[in-house]
Amino acid sequence: MGINVNPHMQVAVVGLGLMGSSIVVSLLAAGHQVVALAPLPGEKETAIRHIVDLLRHADNSNLLAKGLAASVQALKVTEDYRDIASCRFVQECVIEDKEIKKIVYQKIADQVAKDTVIASNTSAIPISELQHFVPVPSRFIGVHWAEPAYMTRFLEVTCGAQTDMSVAEYVIQLGKNWGKEPTLLKKDIRGFITNRLMYAVYREALSLVEQGGTTLEDADKIFRYDVGSWITLMGIFRRMDFVGFDDYIDSFERILKQLSNRSDVPELMERMVAQVARGIHNCKGLYPYTEQQAKAWEEAFAHFNKDIYELASQYGEQQLIEAIPYDIEEDKLSRI
Repeated sequence: MGINVNPHMQVAVVGLGLMGSSIVVSLLAAGHQVVALAPLPGEKETAIRHIVDLLRHADNSNLLAKGLAASVQALKVTEDYRDIASCRFVQECVIEDKEIKKIVYQKIADQVAKDTVIASNTSAIPISELQHFVPVPSRFIGVHWAEPAYMTRFLEVTCGAQTDMSVAEYVIQLGKNWGKEPTLLKKDIRGFITNRLMYAVYREALSLVEQGGTTLEDADKIFRYDVGSWITLMGIFRRMDFVGFDDYIDSFERILKQLSNRSDVPELMERMVAQVARGIHNCKGLYPYTEQQAKAWEEAFAHFNKDIYELASQYGEQQLIEAIPYDIEEDKLSRI
């Protein structure tokens, strides 16, 4: 398969919950004809309302190059798997249940061409396991999005044991066409990149809270006002380049052996699950919320994502590289 992709080809999203609906809007914003398939009875009408609301938000944020009307025209919402037959890329976004995904993949495979790429948004189930449920495992891949999909540059592409690398390269190029900064995980590692990094942070922060070393509020302040001030610009490893390496060896030797390596679920998380806490979605979470406060956080998140999306676009990796041409020969001479 060549790397050239058709930016206007018809694509499909199967599963229209919060994440699936958001992905639909991202693909519409990128110029695709999109078939949005609601696999659950009664999901279609709710999904239509939610997608339209998200499209309005995307339009108000100037993310729909062709405008709201054209984007709606490019969308087909359906409950019939036959409507995805001509799609060249199908994004699955149903719940994290292997048996349910297996049924969905069989229904997808029954309709699409053998060279169609089938992708899963899973963040919990190994791609190598899910590949067994499709007739052409080499064309199955993980494509993990962040919420809201149409206002973030994140896209995590994960190969399974049988994924053809040309398919991965094709999906990476698709991601770039969608305005993303895709990352590629060539090996199917449990948790992928994002979750492994974040759960290491969750474990350490929750352990410190349980031990009385800090509070939830102060841990959040650290991330908001320290990490948050630079991470969108440079990530963690370019940050090391930026501040220099003088103290890192010492710090690694002193701090690493003191970090938590627990394998149990923190008590606070157990308590949240027992209380059926869903954060701002039912006003039960790590923090207390009134309905008005929950709504305010939801609206703030939407506005912030627009701001950070625009800010990140001004400081793209390629833009910074191209701003100062790098002379390899001159660099070699400077190191002699």
